[in-house]
Amino acid sequence: MLVAVQIARYIITFSWLYHGLAPKLIQIAPLEQLMSASAGLGEELTYIFIKAAGVAEVIWAIVFFCFYKVKTVLVLNIVALVGLLLAVAALQPQLLVEAFNPVTTNIPLIAFTVIILNVVHSKNSSL
Repeated sequence: MLVAVQIARYIITFSWLYHGLAPKLIQIAPLEQLMSASAGLGEELTYIFIKAAGVAEVIWAIVFFCFYKVKTVLVLNIVALVGLLLAVAALQPQLLVEAFNPVTTNIPLIAFTVIILNVVHSKNSSL
């Protein structure tokens, strides 16, 4: 099970890192702009919000990678992924049926987090 935990850890970390860098920090993706603009913050605040979210996601990727055995980190990861999914559902529900949508990304990441949580925090864990 140690290999499964490490695979899940790397996939979750990569996802947070990639989603912080590519569509937010390196270049703001049009879909990212659409979702963030839905909050009604105005153009300048939306830009700042997207960049701040990108930085937060990169930081979270590092935190998750380093502290993946800490139960609070795992629970916060699940809460964040559910929260982001609900935010898209509330602000841009049509995106839930698009290709590569938050349903197909967030739910598997939640499942990987649950796997880590169950393996690392089981009574018989040898980690």
